[in-house]
Amino acid sequence: MSSAGISFFDLVIAGVGGQGTILASDIIGKAAVKEGLPVMAAETHGMAQRGGSVVNHLRIGCEFGSLIPLKSADALLALEPSEALRYIEYLSDDGIVIVNTEPVLPVTVTSGVSSYPDIGEMIDYLEQKFTVKAFNAVQLAKAAGHVQSMNTVMIGAVSKYLPLSKDVLIECVRGSVPKKTVDINIKAFELGLLQA
Repeated sequence: MSSAGISFFDLVIAGVGGQGTILASDIIGKAAVKEGLPVMAAETHGMAQRGGSVVNHLRIGCEFGSLIPLKSADALLALEPSEALRYIEYLSDDGIVIVNTEPVLPVTVTSGVSSYPDIGEMIDYLEQKFTVKAFNAVQLAKAAGHVQSMNTVMIGAVSKYLPLSKDVLIECVRGSVPKKTVDINIKAFELGLLQA
């Protein structure tokens, strides 16, 4: 969204510990700063180290507080499919959901105590109300050269909707990842952009 030349964009990034949710938020936030846009962020993570839920609120062009009100986010970037359902109440009715379809199975599922929801049914549920871009970002990250670049795939996918230039986002990716992984992460970004 924009008004009088100022761009506004509320983004919720959700994932589980170890997926690079916070790094994704940092990269997008740095890009906003480089473009001269005010940016506010808030993050919450419980048992992040153990695969617990991690969510970041990123408000570009906003000066009214760092937490995004319910039903007002422009986009939900879900690095894990069940996290899309967990945080969908933040998305505005005309918002977009970008979701990685590769699940991270909690211990309760791997130990047989509970079952993981059907991914196709989750996507169908989301598509009933929202515009959804769903794809396996883990496979794309592997194609780019390393599974840990999955978060950069997701940044590439959401980049089309952000009020930020692709070049500045790539510059911030380059400056935020280990030097030896720069080429992999830039390729991951480009593969994600093709999913948008």
